[in-house]
Amino acid sequence: MCPSDGEDATTLMRNAESAMYQAKAAGPASYRFYTADMNSAAGRRLDLETGLRKAIDREEFHLFYQPQVDLRDGRIVAVEALLRWKHPQLGLIPPGDFIPILEETGLIVPVGEWVLRSACRQSGAWREAGLPPLRLAVNLSALQFQHRDIVAITRQTLRDTALPPGDLELELTESVIMHDAEEAGELMGVFAEMGVRLAVDDFGTGYSSLTYLKAFPMHTLKLAQPFVEGIPRSPGDVGIARAVIAMAHSLGLSVVAEGVETEAQAAFLAGEHCDAAQGYWFSRPVEPHAIAALVRGGAATK
Repeated sequence: MCPSDGEDATTLMRNAESAMYQAKAAGPASYRFYTADMNSAAGRRLDLETGLRKAIDREEFHLFYQPQVDLRDGRIVAVEALLRWKHPQLGLIPPGDFIPILEETGLIVPVGEWVLRSACRQSGAWREAGLPPLRLAVNLSALQFQHRDIVAITRQTLRDTALPPGDLELELTESVIMHDAEEAGELMGVFAEMGVRLAVDDFGTGYSSLTYLKAFPMHTLKLAQPFVEGIPRSPGDVGIARAVIAMAHSLGLSVVAEGVETEAQAAFLAGEHCDAAQGYWFSRPVEPHAIAALVRGGAATK
């Protein structure tokens, strides 16, 4: 509005555009009035986007790994690869600040390929160091999964790193699977023929359609952190957790609980025969050398 938000057309249009982006980010039927903070946020976003376009070449990306622990005996049986970005000026950038930009710009495709290759190479390095086989969980975004070369990239990566296909588990969200269920089913069928495992990430927070669990070659359900958080005090979360675990087992699927942060949560899940869990109670995401130390120690630690 003139004159509070600008006294010329160029300034007014620029500031209106900033408000528009904020409204679009807030979702359908939203509106926003311009504030000066929006330009600061837009400027920071532009700086991050510019930096992200150079981050791979500058080797600013790093992978941390969070253990998944067998709830029967406490052994680390898998690790999830998690992307971190250390900006040369801004330091460590929270994933929530830069991953949405990767997705919006399409940079998630080359960065995701780097993650897959780097994680598989690291798995090979652990094997060479004498560690027992660890299943490697890698997230695939919607753009990666829809990319025409994802199967070829995965096949070539497994070949180059000599990683057994059964040691790789690709994690997909429900929204990715249901965006185009027919195409998703075909792709998952190809991955299954390759021997690659498939997991549903954050189960219960998306479509939660039982149809794809029956129709698609899934191996693992990851019980979403919001349902774990209230265990064991929340009757609703307890009921959902029990139902998901029982349903998954009846379909021949394993269950990994996410975001386990307390002994009480771990004990409840173990009592319900949940297969594995990950979260701060066991270990924060750590650098590769720390995974080796944890595995050699015989169990995850808090």
